[in-house]
Amino acid sequence: MARDKLDKVTASSLRTRKLGGRLVGDRIVAITAYDASFARLLDAAQVDVLMIGDSLGMVVQGLENTLAVTLEDVIYHTRAVVRGSSRALVVADLPFMSYQVSPEQALQSAGRLVKEGGAHAVKLEGGRSVCAAVTRMVDAGIPVMGHLGLTPQSVHVFGGFKVQARDEAARDRLLADARALERAGVFSLVLEAVPRAVAQWVTESVSVPTIGIGAGPECDGQVLVCYDLLGLFQGFVPRFVKRYAELGESVTAAVRNYVAEVRAGQFPEDRHSFADAPRAEGESPDEARYASGPSQASGPKGRA
Repeated sequence: MARDKLDKVTASSLRTRKLGGRLVGDRIVAITAYDASFARLLDAAQVDVLMIGDSLGMVVQGLENTLAVTLEDVIYHTRAVVRGSSRALVVADLPFMSYQVSPEQALQSAGRLVKEGGAHAVKLEGGRSVCAAVTRMVDAGIPVMGHLGLTPQSVHVFGGFKVQARDEAARDRLLADARALERAGVFSLVLEAVPRAVAQWVTESVSVPTIGIGAGPECDGQVLVCYDLLGLFQGFVPRFVKRYAELGESVTAAVRNYVAEVRAGQFPEDRHSFADAPRAEGESPDEARYASGPSQASGPKGRA
């Protein structure tokens, strides 16, 4: 079913792409985002969902896993993504120990992500153990996305970042968790690092859309970490990642050119410098603003 690509994406509109257990709209396209500049670019590409994942701990902060990410970290990055986007649904992760204590704690944390961060929805990891928290948040008017399979906040329980649900008992638990989350009120469900056939089985067994990452093409949508698909990392590439560009190499090459020109005295040239004369009528009053900042229509912003 074709969709107006300019429509604002909401949790409700994503939920209605799947009716009667079958996908009736376009497949859902999600990607992580952590700042306003990337959010503008990704939003312009008509991505449906921008996820502020606690993956920011690994790809932005340089940590070994996601466990040290705080609620304040996610709020900060969510604010930035919201400023840079206009169409996509912005979903913010509830980080480790921001919801596990009680449904009330989960509601308070989710409320901060919405009120202070501007998130449109939140995501949390876990199955039946978090269903009470899901219901509490949904009843308060906060849309919730679930996350099953390889849940990175449980990395120590799993003994590493390992594919899940490879035996019959684990597959049955996964499906039971998915159905429980569906009953609790999630509007969609991330399936991470599970066998393709298992993801298909779960997708066909629940009425809410599934979004896969390392879970095969039968999911109702896909999500990748933006740094991964853009090739901003060198070295290890996960099997489930397709690199659509090699921007890491481009960035290094561009900066090497900058370094060489500065050291040789070739930059800045006269055309990059300001004259003593006052600004001529008709010239932009923002001639010294950062190009990567918000547009003039967004209002004046401070500078470092």
